[in-house]
Amino acid sequence: MPITHSLPPKLPNLAENSTVISIKNLDFSYPDGFPALKNISLSIQEGEKIALVGPNGAGKSTLMLHMNGILSGRGELEVGLLPLNKQNLPVIRALVGLVFQNPDDQLFSPTVFEDVAFGPLHMGLPEDEVHTRVEEALTQVDMRGFGGCLSHHLSAGQKKRIAIATVLSMHPQILVLDEPSAGLDPRARRGLIHLLRDLPLTMLVSTHDLRMAKELFPRMVIMDEGEIVADAETEFLLKDEALLEKHGLAGI
Repeated sequence: MPITHSLPPKLPNLAENSTVISIKNLDFSYPDGFPALKNISLSIQEGEKIALVGPNGAGKSTLMLHMNGILSGRGELEVGLLPLNKQNLPVIRALVGLVFQNPDDQLFSPTVFEDVAFGPLHMGLPEDEVHTRVEEALTQVDMRGFGGCLSHHLSAGQKKRIAIATVLSMHPQILVLDEPSAGLDPRARRGLIHLLRDLPLTMLVSTHDLRMAKELFPRMVIMDEGEIVADAETEFLLKDEALLEKHGLAGI
């Protein structure tokens, strides 16, 4: 059956070393008045892989939800040189792939194939292109041949990989992941590390896994109580025991 949706607008061409996400003076409060983000400014360059760390309630997930417009606060936010606004939202959501902490929040179709195909179908791509993208994404996450499987029959590690595949099938240029190693056994965690290392994408990854941060992410941003309290080389920050202790990260 042919796909009749219109094709999405062309994404901006991001040059190497250009700024792909720019956030200036971002504030956000939830409806009950709780200030979740306070004067956040952050710049991410093309090709960077950054760990976003901090205690529970620091504002990490709230910040991530701003990066493709699920939440909208006060301040300036640009993705791929485009201001985050209603007009640019379809382009930005194709540009920024967001993977939630719980893969069950992302997997809702009867089969793996349908989950991974969902994004390309709603981008209005031709059916043969959808099939190609699904196969490519499943191959990237080492889950080729699982298209006919029921998502709820998969292990936690396999579900994480399929959740990432649902985003990769849309060919994003930026990958944003919330606690990707949470709940994984050692083998699945190691497989995830290899997967993230090999993906040639700009990444911002929220994690409590400081060993993974040290291994994978040259830059680290520490948040606490809605603010960025440190932004530097991961190796440097991990040696600052007083800083880690102050922000609830010591001994993790």
